[in-house]
Amino acid sequence: MLKNNKVLVVMGVSGTGKTTVGKLLSEKMGYPFFDGDDYHPEENIKKMKTGSPLDDNDRKGWLIRLNQLALEHKKSGAVIACSALKKNYRGLLRAGLGSNIRFIYLNGSFELIKSRLENRKGHFMPLELLQSQFDTLEPPLKALTYSVEDEPSKIVGEIVKELKQ
Repeated sequence: MLKNNKVLVVMGVSGTGKTTVGKLLSEKMGYPFFDGDDYHPEENIKKMKTGSPLDDNDRKGWLIRLNQLALEHKKSGAVIACSALKKNYRGLLRAGLGSNIRFIYLNGSFELIKSRLENRKGHFMPLELLQSQFDTLEPPLKALTYSVEDEPSKIVGEIVKELKQ
C-alpha cells in the first residue's frame, strides 16, 4: 500500500484504544500487529498491578525490545501498540529505523480515558495509574494525531488516507 514500508507505532496513554486501532490498521495495511504490553517483563507487570507507576529504568529494556521488534520488520512493515509517553522513549523506539517509522498519537481527555478504563476488564494497569501516565506524557510534535472521541474505524481511515499522501 505504501511506497516505503514503515513501522507504525500507535501511541498514547492506557485506554486510548491503541490495541483496537492498531489491529484495525494492521488489517488495512496488511502488516503484522504487535501489542507492546505483551513484551513487558514480568517485573513491570507486577509493579503496575501493585499500583506503582513504571519509571524510565523500568521502561528502558522494554522499549529496547520493542525497537528490536521494529527493526526486524523495518523492510516489511508492522504496527506496534506502545504507550511511548516521552520523547526519549520514542527516541529509543526510533533507533536505527530512520524514516521507516511513524508515530500515530491517540489523544483524549483524562475524563474520557478514565471512563473507558473503568469499563476495561482484565488488564494489568489499574485505573489508579492513569494520572501518572498523563503526568509522564510528552505529546509528540511530529506524529499523526487523532482524537479518541472518533470511532476507531474513522481514525484508521484517516490514518490510511494520510499515509498514502
